[in-house]
Amino acid sequence: MHCLCRPSRIMPVRINLLDETEFVHEIKDDLPGQALLDVVFARLNLIETSFFGIRYIDEENQTHWLDPASRISRQLKPKADPYDLYFGVKFYAADPCKLVEEITRYQLFLQVKQDVLQGRLPVAFELAAELGAFVVQSELGDYDQRRHSKGYVSEFRLLPNQSSELENRVAELHQQLKGMSPAAAELNYLDKVKWHDMYGVDLHPVLGEDSVEYFLGLTPSGIVVLRNKTTVAHYYWPRIAKVYYKGRYFMLRISDKNNELSTYGFETPRKSACKHLWRCCVEHHAFFRLMRVPPSLPNSPTNTSDIFQLGSRLKCSKEKSSKEALFINRTPPTFVRVPSKRQPRRIMDDFLSGGKKPEFGSSAFLNAKNV
Repeated sequence: MHCLCRPSRIMPVRINLLDETEFVHEIKDDLPGQALLDVVFARLNLIETSFFGIRYIDEENQTHWLDPASRISRQLKPKADPYDLYFGVKFYAADPCKLVEEITRYQLFLQVKQDVLQGRLPVAFELAAELGAFVVQSELGDYDQRRHSKGYVSEFRLLPNQSSELENRVAELHQQLKGMSPAAAELNYLDKVKWHDMYGVDLHPVLGEDSVEYFLGLTPSGIVVLRNKTTVAHYYWPRIAKVYYKGRYFMLRISDKNNELSTYGFETPRKSACKHLWRCCVEHHAFFRLMRVPPSLPNSPTNTSDIFQLGSRLKCSKEKSSKEALFINRTPPTFVRVPSKRQPRRIMDDFLSGGKKPEFGSSAFLNAKNV
């Protein structure tokens, strides 16, 4: 009897890493997505892998997370050029400072720094200055008047539209961080940002009643509903009885304190966006519940519900990664911190002599790949 299975094809992929470097890899398309994740984990020498994933964009411009259990050919359409993929944090650690290895914290630091830069994590002026000072200390080390002349901070991309006022404040704070190592600077950065309401929130645009625009944000504690950047509702995972979707409509069934059920519906831009939101919701629910519930307590009331069936596919890998993190006994790996891409220094001469508003040497601040 002859096998009618299609022979595997070699698919070239370009993987964009969080340090703004990239590499091209060729992989058989009949392998599961996990095979591609393993390539990246091995390249970065990561053991605490459960927090990370790989994103891709389909032909409808919809972002997806690569499914580790599904064949690559079912997710990525063949094309002549390498397929662009983006490595990043999929599940943000509730307390990133408790991650075991420095190399893991460094990857999370790079992700959160990107979130701030691209506006996904909006920060107030003073917090932005403090975070910026830690970034500069991590990359340049101690302030040195001979090496760090006026305007040196303007070469760093810290915020979507940063001002000279912010850069001056960053420079002031940088001078106060003498003796702080790159690892300590990154740890302090994460310790500051982890308290922010929008830290690690996975946002999805939706429409509510009367076509009012909202964002649904997936967090370690549940789902938040935001309107005009303000939280108007917070549904905690234990109160969410069911999530499902019909076409472009995403549905939440919520149990209140009296165990009475209410259903809330939201419209998404298209069917693929709705399915993506549902999948992300299920995976967040499964991940953070499994992180809290010991595997030896299957009958616990906080165990993953049958309603979130997709989450069961995550269980083995999450439990395995959690156990690996608990029993890490290797020598801490050495790694190279890649300097971030810089922009031309802000030009100050005209401003100081003629009163013109200071400008940058280049009008292109950043053409970020926001996926």
